[in-house]
Parts: sequence; C-alpha cells; structure tokens
Amino acid sequence: GCERCQCHREDKRTAILYTLLSQNLNHGRGSHSPAHQRCLCHQRRTVCLRTPHVTCQAASNVLVKTISFMKNLPSFHLLPRQDQLLLLDSCWAPLFLLGLVQEMVTFEVMETPAPSMLKKILLDGQSQRQEPEWTPPPRAAVQRLQCCLNTFWSLDLSPKEHAYLKGALLFNPDVPGLRASLYIESLQREAQRALQEVLQPLHPEDQGRFARILLIASTLKSIPPALITDLFFRPVIGNADIVELLVEMLYEISSGQLAP
Repeated sequence: GCERCQCHREDKRTAILYTLLSQNLNHGRGSHSPAHQRCLCHQRRTVCLRTPHVTCQAASNVLVKTISFMKNLPSFHLLPRQDQLLLLDSCWAPLFLLGLVQEMVTFEVMETPAPSMLKKILLDGQSQRQEPEWTPPPRAAVQRLQCCLNTFWSLDLSPKEHAYLKGALLFNPDVPGLRASLYIESLQREAQRALQEVLQPLHPEDQGRFARILLIASTLKSIPPALITDLFFRPVIGNADIVELLVEMLYEISSGQLAP
C-alpha cells in the first residue's frame, strides 16, 4: 500500500532503517508479520477540513470578534503603535483559539486527497506553477490542536473567565521589542487578579482552578500560528499574509467579514 508514498523515493534509506527497527521490535513482541507494520508515510499524512465552507466561515467570525476585542480595549489603544503591532503578531493565535473555545466551534478533518495518476500526467511540468505555496497541516499537529481545545472545553469557562483570560493572554510583557513592557506587565497582572477574584464566588471549592486555567492557557501559545492559518484560513485567503490582514482589520476595517 506504499507504492505512491515518499518511502520509496527521497527517504528510501530512512524507510529501510525504520522497517528493520520495526521488525526487531515486533519480533520482540511476538509478532512476525510485516503486514501489520505502519508505513513511514503515516507520520507525514496531511489533513484538511471536512466541511471547509462551514468551518472557515465560523473561524472567520471568531477572528473578527478577536480583533474587535482588541479594538474595544482602551488600555490597548494607549500603548505605542509599535507595541500594539507586536502584541497583535504574537497574541492573535492563542486569542483566536480561545475564541473557538468560547464560541464552541468544532470541526472535523480528513486526509488530504492525493491527486490522481491521470492528473499528475496531464499536469506534468505545470505543477510547480499551479500548486499553492502552502501545504496542508500534518495530522499529528491538528490532533494536538483538537486536544488543547477539548481540554479547555472541559473547564467550562464562564463569559467573565473568558474575558479576563483574554486580557491576560493579550498583555504579554515577554514579547521581544516592547517599549512599554512594564505597563503591559501591570495590565497582565490586573487581568489575572480580576480572573482570580471572579473565580472565588463561582468555584469556591476549587482552589486550584486559577492555576489550572493559566497552565492550560499556556498550551494555546504552543500551537504554531502557521498551523492555524493553514487549517482555517488558507482556503479563504490563499497565499496572503494573515498578519497583514489582521493589521488592516485592526486599524482600517470597522465592520464586515474576512475577505476571500
């Protein structure tokens, strides 16, 4: 089942080593049949949205709300423009993911369809010009993203918890190049303090909830913005720079949806 996979081309030697090691491991476990071994290409499989029209529209709505959240914060507008741009570039991805959690946006993926042999023959010599400059995200990375979202959903955050956590994520004083880092640090502490205060009447019996929320929120920062862009927005914006579009949304576009 690997005739069309990468294992028989540029990574042939790696695949052979992988097969030999797998055979030794399977032998030690009492399994002698190579038919049950996974092809090395299983680790490289890419995925795409199962319903891109529906999911991309929902994701675009969340992104608009995310930028609106920034635009409606007076403390954000008091920052130097350079700091605003640095925070936007650094924080839009985790804020967007938190928006997916708040809006309960779920999605399913499927393996990226491979081009047919006939299409490969017909487009031979033209594929370099016609293929997009981006590639679909790997399955493992998307599964990790879904795991992070599921963990957040299990917290069942209230609207106030969401709002203060967004502030704590946005005002990140550790972003390199900030001019007003001390002021931004004070804003983050203020947001965290407000989050902690709102937790006391909502969850008086759960003393560890505040630390758990911040810990799980840190996992959102580990999701690469490129993964989010490729999965949710490349079908809409193509090869456009997502950050440039976000800057336009923040400073120029007062209403409307993410343009295709």
